[in-house]
Amino acid sequence: MGLNDWILSLHELSAFALVAALVLFWVLVVASRSMTDVALRISFGRMQDVGSRVIGVGFVGTIGFGLWLSFSKDDYVPWDGWIVAAIILWVIAGDTGGRAGAKYNKLLERAQELKLSGQEAQPGEFRSSSGELMLAISSLATLLLLIDMIFKPGA
Repeated sequence: MGLNDWILSLHELSAFALVAALVLFWVLVVASRSMTDVALRISFGRMQDVGSRVIGVGFVGTIGFGLWLSFSKDDYVPWDGWIVAAIILWVIAGDTGGRAGAKYNKLLERAQELKLSGQEAQPGEFRSSSGELMLAISSLATLLLLIDMIFKPGA
């Protein structure tokens, strides 16, 4: 097994981490839609933190190892159309995912404020339509990115 094989494996493992974290975020978003238990929402925040770390590793690993492969493999160059498309989709997924994360971090802060004041949350208080939209766009961009990586159109 050569160096490029190891890099490809790490690239794919990073993509797996990215997708796994997206799935975790969707589970947390759907589960917290009508939640009124402040303590439970705060515990979801801990899982949100784990997901943020995993998705960070996934995003850095996919771009880092992917670019490494594009330079080291003779069959590919970084300006191939499918690689450029992957980079654009990666930027879109990362930007919209970051925006979604910021929205849900604000909801976590709200839960912490409610806990300190001893209040309960109202149904839907931990829901963010704009956060859901940003997460959906990030998920779609990631799906398109995976399709681009699998089929390599134009390669």
